[in-house]
Amino acid sequence: MESKHIIINVGRQLGSGGHDIGRMLALDFGAKYYDRELLNLAAKESGLSEHIFEQNDERKSFLHSFLHLPNALAGENYARQGFTQDSVFKFQSDAIRKAADESSCVFVGRCADYVLRDYPNVVNVFITAVMDFRVEQVMTKENMATRQEARRFIEQREARRADYYNYYTGKKWGHATSYDLCIDSSILGLVETEKFIAQFIRKRFKL
Repeated sequence: MESKHIIINVGRQLGSGGHDIGRMLALDFGAKYYDRELLNLAAKESGLSEHIFEQNDERKSFLHSFLHLPNALAGENYARQGFTQDSVFKFQSDAIRKAADESSCVFVGRCADYVLRDYPNVVNVFITAVMDFRVEQVMTKENMATRQEARRFIEQREARRADYYNYYTGKKWGHATSYDLCIDSSILGLVETEKFIAQFIRKRFKL
């Protein structure tokens, strides 16, 4: 277990194994892991229904869905409360900062690299993989029958993810200049990729 307070932000292509690598990094560094767990945390901090964060996870254009969700905020008057999609992004960002203030963390996605850009001891990693590798991963995890279906799933989800990231950060999702380390997990495999990232982090922070 590491004693130094560090924050690891993991961006990832769909099917690259970013979630699994993030969990391994959290175990490696004795850090708390936040992926979809962050949605629950943001809901608790904001008082909004967790369904709002679940249905609009890493989406830019989602205001319309709020207006069709009953009991979004302790009542059915979401629009009258004056909340916007930017308000919900702020609630999630506040939850990220609160978690980062309390302990070492691994955050997967949700623009955490941008939200925590002014924090010390932060490392931003982006995990890629060749398309064939990602298609195989998605076919297995999503129980898809054809490679075409899996590839279409990847392309649609990644377009949505990129729009969300680009809109809120003013940067380009997946571009090397936004990260400290970009690595292709299909070269070494998930376990060895995690070890490589962990070694990079230890050298950077002199752990």
